[in-house]
Amino acid sequence: MKSPEAESGMQPSPVHVIGAGLGGSEAAWQIAEAGVPVVLYEMRPHRTTEAHQTDGFAELVCSNSFRSDDSDNNAVGLIHHEMRALDSLILRCADANKVPAGSALAVDREGFSAAVTAAISEHPLIEVDFGEVAGLPPTEWTNVVIATGPLTSPALAEAIRSRTGEDQLAFFDAIAPIVYRESVDFSKAWFQSRYDKVGPGGGAADYINCPLSREQYDAFIAELTAADVVEFKQWEGTPYFDGCLPIEIMAARGHETLRHGPMKPFGLTNPHATGEPGAPAPKAYAIIQLRQDNALGTLYNMVGFQTKLKHGEQVRLFRTIPGLENAEFARLGGLHRNTFLNSPALLDETLRLRAEPRLRFAGQITGCEGYVESAATGLYAGRMAAAEALGRSLPPLPATTALGALLNHITGGHIETIDNGPRSFQPMNVNFGLFPPVSFPKTGPDGKRLRGPEKGAARKRALTARAKADLNAWIASTGARVAAQ
Repeated sequence: MKSPEAESGMQPSPVHVIGAGLGGSEAAWQIAEAGVPVVLYEMRPHRTTEAHQTDGFAELVCSNSFRSDDSDNNAVGLIHHEMRALDSLILRCADANKVPAGSALAVDREGFSAAVTAAISEHPLIEVDFGEVAGLPPTEWTNVVIATGPLTSPALAEAIRSRTGEDQLAFFDAIAPIVYRESVDFSKAWFQSRYDKVGPGGGAADYINCPLSREQYDAFIAELTAADVVEFKQWEGTPYFDGCLPIEIMAARGHETLRHGPMKPFGLTNPHATGEPGAPAPKAYAIIQLRQDNALGTLYNMVGFQTKLKHGEQVRLFRTIPGLENAEFARLGGLHRNTFLNSPALLDETLRLRAEPRLRFAGQITGCEGYVESAATGLYAGRMAAAEALGRSLPPLPATTALGALLNHITGGHIETIDNGPRSFQPMNVNFGLFPPVSFPKTGPDGKRLRGPEKGAARKRALTARAKADLNAWIASTGARVAAQ
């Protein structure tokens, strides 16, 4: 149904977009391209951040890489494909300013930012307002996209925190590594809850357990305390608190600290261990537990293993754990400044704040990680905001697409609480662990059963083929544009 403005030929009321990073720039572009006017607010250069160096829009502050561009075998490459199909400004400017990087998409930082800035500044339906929105947007702004990223201004962050609840906005991100379930070796690991306690889901075997002998524990602690860590940036400070200490800090406090913390072996029995006939099975000296991280059961996080170890060190060290020798990681651990919402509890499927639907969020503040993911959520938020301004509605993207799977994680595809513990929602890059399972050939052309990397490659190709087909169907059913005809 058309809006009264569209029926009368009048221009719809403007959408207000706060933040001209990747998410905000993409959202503004999508809205304007749909024929809806936009006012885009950017506080730089009047108020700077500790990380930005220029006044340009969509400044890349950490890397110039958009990661893999392989849309057949990589989830990031697939989301590139989807964004191009949906006429993404960010991908268009990235393609125009790419530099040699093998199969990855990397860009000239200055050229990329200049291209985005020019496109936004020259668009006849986008008005740019250089100034800080210090607090919640005025009530007369009835359609707002907030895309202020991990460095949201203190005044706006505090206003959002007050509106959503004191415990619904995180300012530091304590991240534990996440492992693909299918890469765990269950000849060494097993499922069991501590003391076989039945959890809220009704199961007494909700955790994957990886056992260590005393010798293995001693070696693990020695390697952990000697491993290289990522230093905090000066502006981050050191936000340690006892609820999310990095494991290397805990280990430095005493050799047995982890064994009485996240690696405690109590209440667990290793079914793979053998003892004397008739005697109880030997107990592990320490145990690392992995807890289900998404509703699909494809991803498991290493409980209590937030860390500042460098990524290469994490992979090397964690693969010494029995059962994780061939572990594949959907995400590695970290602890850094990252303002983000507890989005599954706060946002609806169109990224609107349930408590105040005039406010829609996009970018890293929603709980996604990465340049590409931030821009992709901006694209979606922009299209949804434009449709609303035009009195239309768009169906959600299929959860089988890369962007749809990421949105599903952000808005509810996780396990919110376990055993009455803290929320498990944490920022995430797009990855195949977020996708619904897919059927794929289990044998090769020679009739032999696929195993290992070949099986994984076949699964990825099936996931990407399904995603592309489902995106094409969604575009055909909705139209590539949401503007009134």
